[in-house]
Amino acid sequence: MSSGQEGLVDYSEFARLDLRVGKVLSAEPVPNSRKLIKLTVDLGSEKRQILAGLQKWYRPEDLVGRYVIVVANLKPKQMAGLVSQGMLLAAPCGDSEKPVILTVAEPVQPGSKVC
Repeated sequence: MSSGQEGLVDYSEFARLDLRVGKVLSAEPVPNSRKLIKLTVDLGSEKRQILAGLQKWYRPEDLVGRYVIVVANLKPKQMAGLVSQGMLLAAPCGDSEKPVILTVAEPVQPGSKVC
């Protein structure tokens, strides 16, 4: 019988994630990729390049100006010859349904910590 505790994380593990509000400053398709969009995101104290597999569902120009939730302390990852310096949060995950980008109900200062 399961205790219902499998897969649960304690607060200290969750607190290791640095979730921030970012504002998308620019977006463009990644050359030679059918999935990736290259975003420049303002995180308040810095601007980051983030690659997101959203091209199937979003036009790059429709992402500019949006406030998004970013995992800011994710290790950089090389994709399609470029480096992604974070990850946008969206639901649902996977390739079968359109991901809805997680955002904030009202504009907040870019770089604000999500808590």
